[in-house]
Amino acid sequence: FFTIWAGQAVSLITSAILQMAIILYLTETTGSALVLSLASLVGFLPYAVLGPFIGVLVDRCNRKHIMILSDLVIALAAAILAFVALSGALPVWLVMATLFVRSVGTAFHTPTLSAVTPLLVPQDMLAKCAGYSQAIQSVSLLLSPALAAFLYMVWDLTAVIALDIAGAVVASITVALVSIPKLQGPHETTELHFIREMKEGFAALQANKGLFTLLWIGFLFTFIYMPINALFPLMSMEHFGGTAFHVSLIEVTFALGMLAGGLVLGLLGTLGKRNLLIAASIAVMGLVLVVSGLLPPSGFLVFAASCLVMGFAAPFYAGVQTALIQEKIQPQVLGRVFSLIGSVQGFAMPLGLMLSGLLADGIGVSRWFFVSGVLLLLVALLAFLLPSLRELE
Repeated sequence: FFTIWAGQAVSLITSAILQMAIILYLTETTGSALVLSLASLVGFLPYAVLGPFIGVLVDRCNRKHIMILSDLVIALAAAILAFVALSGALPVWLVMATLFVRSVGTAFHTPTLSAVTPLLVPQDMLAKCAGYSQAIQSVSLLLSPALAAFLYMVWDLTAVIALDIAGAVVASITVALVSIPKLQGPHETTELHFIREMKEGFAALQANKGLFTLLWIGFLFTFIYMPINALFPLMSMEHFGGTAFHVSLIEVTFALGMLAGGLVLGLLGTLGKRNLLIAASIAVMGLVLVVSGLLPPSGFLVFAASCLVMGFAAPFYAGVQTALIQEKIQPQVLGRVFSLIGSVQGFAMPLGLMLSGLLADGIGVSRWFFVSGVLLLLVALLAFLLPSLRELE
């Protein structure tokens, strides 16, 4: 696990740097909010639309080969972009196509990695491993904006792309070095039926009432909370009258909190009942949003501290949920289950973005923070009261 984890850490950071550099490039060359929005949409739409189909392939095929191939496809897409960049300006359509291919590769890689982990890690260590994975994500959040901005200034885009290709190669090598058990199942000798096998993944999740309830708790959480991330810069600059420095400070404090939370989860694992931990995590994030929405324009430092707390709470929802699914779902259907969850949350995000954009413009961003916090507290209460979640253990 740690061999793969080390390779993924390198690849995750280099990919985040390239992603940020591409955003800088599109901003510099087009100055179009529409283009940036489309780039964001292309980034998560393949997972939302293709996720259930991808999950079937993840459970049918050799998962080690899928991880290596998806990393190399992502690297190849970047290499084509670099080759074109050498000859002059990059057309926007090619950048979008590259982002799409990279997103498809990630849609294969992410559920496969989640499905492979329980084959390598004892059940009582799954929460720890999820915590370490969350910590690496927060490190990439911390490092990528500053490194991307620096490298984009001192190098050209081609060199940044080459760095990401190197990261993908490192990730592929670490996966190749590890022996991953190959699952034997009825699908080995049967004909491929996408719809039927997708239904099998849905049925496996539905059979566990607690996890099925958690799927829809996750939908509500994503719908309410994830769009708030897009409003942090607006909150910092419009409500608190800050600058780009204040926006960066908020991003850094949130990532530091997430890093600390991920490390604590990684070192300790889960303490007590995990359904309570999930409900408490959502409740803390909701409470922080309520406090943030009530702050006066002079309360920026309290807002920064609140974001630190919010970041700390986040891994105790995402990491614990991942560990529960890995523990309670048969390895033969894990790829389909993780892809299905990713797809449901992938659809929740744009719906939430549209709603939060409209309401934040209508009632003001600080009031929308307050409303979102209240809604999250209701979701936390729901997670605490629902019998199926209480019996999850």
